[in-house]
Amino acid sequence: MDSLDYNKIFAFKTKQLAITIIKELSKHPYNEAFGVIRKQIFRSSTSMATNYRAMCRARSKAERFSKISIVIEETDETLFWLEMLEELEYVQKELLTDIKNKTEEILKVTSSYRKMLKS
Repeated sequence: MDSLDYNKIFAFKTKQLAITIIKELSKHPYNEAFGVIRKQIFRSSTSMATNYRAMCRARSKAERFSKISIVIEETDETLFWLEMLEELEYVQKELLTDIKNKTEEILKVTSSYRKMLKS
């Protein structure tokens, strides 16, 4: 698999994860605390996806490194908000398990990619 295929796959995966989060969390009734977390996770998950897409179009190695670093930060933040939802029991654990696994996969892969870029 060449890097173009890899980039397409992960651009798709990050976008699909953001869409899944938005769809699933939009089903839940609003309360103030949940609303704050939902807004934060919508922001971080969509930022993860848009910055990955921007990373694919980077004009230099430095720009690519910068964008992938943002992707990692936003993915980790998304994971944090998922953990908060789980610990506060706002969303069923079963629903969050798959979403958390996909988020952790993206975090691991992008972290490995950044290490490769660094060397």
